[in-house]
Amino acid sequence: MVSYTSEFAGGTMAKRRINNVNTAPLRRIEPDHHWRSLRQGDRVKVTLTPGFESAGVVDAVTGDATAVWVELDGGRGRTLLHVSDGVAIVPQSTTAAVPQES
Repeated sequence: MVSYTSEFAGGTMAKRRINNVNTAPLRRIEPDHHWRSLRQGDRVKVTLTPGFESAGVVDAVTGDATAVWVELDGGRGRTLLHVSDGVAIVPQSTTAAVPQES
């Protein structure tokens, strides 16, 4: 709940008070080891939630590997994913099976 008070006669300007706010300190979120290995141009599988997966190509990775831009396949655009979003990004193998001659 946010409440505003003002006392112009007493010389006090408006004050903002926030009630029922979680006062826990912010904590640093560490990326999964898969995130740390990502490089621009890598093929990846992105799991947004169980059952909702997409593939794409890494477009950019922040220096601390906490945020990744992925260009999604099928023309679905470029999306920014952050480690705190709760998504899984897993590198995909780019080697295609080569048929062997008999």
